[in-house]
Amino acid sequence: MALTGLDIYKHLPKTNCGKCGSPTCLAFAMRLAAKKASLDECPFVTEEAKAILNEASAPPISTITIGKNDEKIEVGGETVLFRHDKTFYHATGIAVTVKDTDKDIEDKVKRTEKLVFDRVGQIVKTNLICVKNESKNAAKFSEAVNKVQALSKLPLILVGDSLEALDAALKVCGANRPLVACHGADHAKLAELAKKYSCPMVVSAKDLDELAGITQKLTVGGFRDIVINLEVEGISKNVQALTQIRRLAIKKNYRPLGFPVIVFVKSADVYDEVAQAATYIEKYGSLVVVEGEGVAEHLALLTLRQNIYTDPQKPVSVESKIYEIGGTPGPESPLLVTTNFSLTYFTVAPEIEASKVPSWLLVCDAEGMSVLTAWAAEKFTPDSIKVAMDKFGADKVVNHKKLILPGYVAVMKGKLEDALGWEILVGPREATGIPAFIKENWR
Repeated sequence: MALTGLDIYKHLPKTNCGKCGSPTCLAFAMRLAAKKASLDECPFVTEEAKAILNEASAPPISTITIGKNDEKIEVGGETVLFRHDKTFYHATGIAVTVKDTDKDIEDKVKRTEKLVFDRVGQIVKTNLICVKNESKNAAKFSEAVNKVQALSKLPLILVGDSLEALDAALKVCGANRPLVACHGADHAKLAELAKKYSCPMVVSAKDLDELAGITQKLTVGGFRDIVINLEVEGISKNVQALTQIRRLAIKKNYRPLGFPVIVFVKSADVYDEVAQAATYIEKYGSLVVVEGEGVAEHLALLTLRQNIYTDPQKPVSVESKIYEIGGTPGPESPLLVTTNFSLTYFTVAPEIEASKVPSWLLVCDAEGMSVLTAWAAEKFTPDSIKVAMDKFGADKVVNHKKLILPGYVAVMKGKLEDALGWEILVGPREATGIPAFIKENWR
């Protein structure tokens, strides 16, 4: 299990030298326990202490990297059962299946590449392409892999029908660290192939005991780049198995099952496929492989994933700056102010645009809080608004010295006028009132 700060402190040099950036070794230990520092930052820690701390502080579920370029994805590394206990670190990787028998491989890859969406200021996307050796022909499989790799930089999952087919495909893409799987193959031989190309591999079994036995043998042999797959039929049995794996890894620190889990969704019906994939994103798939690449299907899954893997302790925020809304505003255009909470920005901005009056929107850094919450927490104040206006040069984008304040914080009007020397117009309390307010009050 994860070590406490005091557990870590026992193995530190206790010099309090400050070279790690912390004033004392105890403070550094606390940062390590909170995963806000790296052991490498201490110049005097012994190799023995490193070995002890690295082993003991390793997350109960290993972190596995798939891919090598900018699109690489990390899965696993989780330390809790529920997000509210702490947070989840690595979002579920979602993969689209491409079969080497498909006649439209190029079109399918291109459609997969377009599964990128902007949601509340965050870019969400489908992460991987799973190439399956449906033809059972090594040459055709490697040809399909080569074609997919030429069209996309997304990391690959290779599901071969044989070790020979996988070897042929890895000669094409092995340098890019794909995840390899070969159902029914000897796992020791598959591990040898994975080692040859420095790739992670999938360990498949029909029950947890068999799965644990295989991973134990592989780890004793020094191979740990493992993703596990339990071959059970039905969504209910899969959820039970995934939950049991996560509980054993997190609660019991059972290392033989402390690996990311991959689930292959099998359904001919798109709605059933989405339902299954959504369930596995929630409980507890590290990688979910689906057949379809429909926009609606993936937007639904990516939205769900984003909601689950957003840190509940860190509100989603947008960049603090002055935005141009509704076209190209000029020096006589309205200037409004709000906070950098994403939901606030993406509620306010469309309403300003709906007014058909190009406007400026000053977004202040309020640590991702909404207007009223930020005001109550003293993060959205006359002083903070003045700082933002000075920082982003509000007086340089408008000539009129008028600022529209959200109606919920009308109480700030007097102090804000004193702080800025500007005329403060109190806007509506709800964003829906912005179009009418601008049209009626802006001349």
